[in-house]
Amino acid sequence: MSSSGTIPKTQTAAIVPHLGGDLQIKHDYPVVQPSQLKPGECLVKLECTGVCHTDLHAKQGDWPVKPILPLVGGHEGVGIIVAVGAGSTEADLSQVKLGSRVGIKWLAYSCLMCEFCRKGLEQNCEKNLLSGYTTDGTFCQYTKSWLSNVTPVPDNISSLEAASLMCAGVTVYRALLNSNAHIGDWIVIPGSGGGLGHLAVQYAVSMGLRVLAIDTSEDKKNLSLKLGAEKFIDFKTSKNLVQDIRDATDGLGPLAAIVTAANPDAYAEAIDYLRPGGTLVAVGLPGGGKLAADIFFTVFKSIKIVGSYVGNRQDAVEALQIASLGKVKTFLAKKPLSELAATYKGMEEGKVVGRVVLEIPQ
Repeated sequence: MSSSGTIPKTQTAAIVPHLGGDLQIKHDYPVVQPSQLKPGECLVKLECTGVCHTDLHAKQGDWPVKPILPLVGGHEGVGIIVAVGAGSTEADLSQVKLGSRVGIKWLAYSCLMCEFCRKGLEQNCEKNLLSGYTTDGTFCQYTKSWLSNVTPVPDNISSLEAASLMCAGVTVYRALLNSNAHIGDWIVIPGSGGGLGHLAVQYAVSMGLRVLAIDTSEDKKNLSLKLGAEKFIDFKTSKNLVQDIRDATDGLGPLAAIVTAANPDAYAEAIDYLRPGGTLVAVGLPGGGKLAADIFFTVFKSIKIVGSYVGNRQDAVEALQIASLGKVKTFLAKKPLSELAATYKGMEEGKVVGRVVLEIPQ
């Protein structure tokens, strides 16, 4: 075992005690001690953490797969490795080491040996652990993680910038890879001014794609266009959204729809406006939502429907590399950890523009 400095016994952490329960900020939550770490495990002292809609779903328990509670939520953390489990191998320490600044993402652990892991679907590993859902996450000062799954953060990206890239960035980057879109193709991004959507706009532009942004409010319109979207449609003021989308994309419709909005209606509409041969990439996860696809036109238009679930370790590295080149910036509001409950309320009301990143008390 190796560690850097003195590790406290307790810490400040945001806890969800039970499904639908009120968030609790505790100041006596136990810290995993260096002596308790197994080979391949590490302890990360967190600097900041993003807030994702998934965290709100974990609190509410409205997904078919339930979280393990009570639990520390959060899965977009950035911090410093301050302890490494005794017996960790050279392979464990090949990418990160004691003192490395790393990101912690939704996928906290995967076995790396099963069929899904070997095929690059680490997120579908049957032995996986999910930060803030099935293992303690990042709404705290210290969290245990795994050397094989933490992501090195490039020196020229701030921790605040990197935090949201660990989930929102990785997720939309993977979705774009799954879209089959190429340079010059039109894609539509419903929810373009939100936490995932504003990053999707930037990654798409960096790939040479033409972006039609869909959202509502002047703030989200201005943000979407500022980040590189060629056109914007307000879904609340549009009289015929499907036709407006087709008209805005050469009359044929976009080649792909990256649906980051957690709204079932956004999925149903996509089948209507996608051009023949287009791809609907399902990303946003409405609790209990159903995909209502018109079977006839899905077949008749040769539409592909793809579920894109976060990303693997390589996706995370690539997403950060693109950001390190200055191609992607997180539009964020910086708040203290104590503002987490208020942030959840803003998400429920649809008032959060971009991303909220919480500073962790040191």
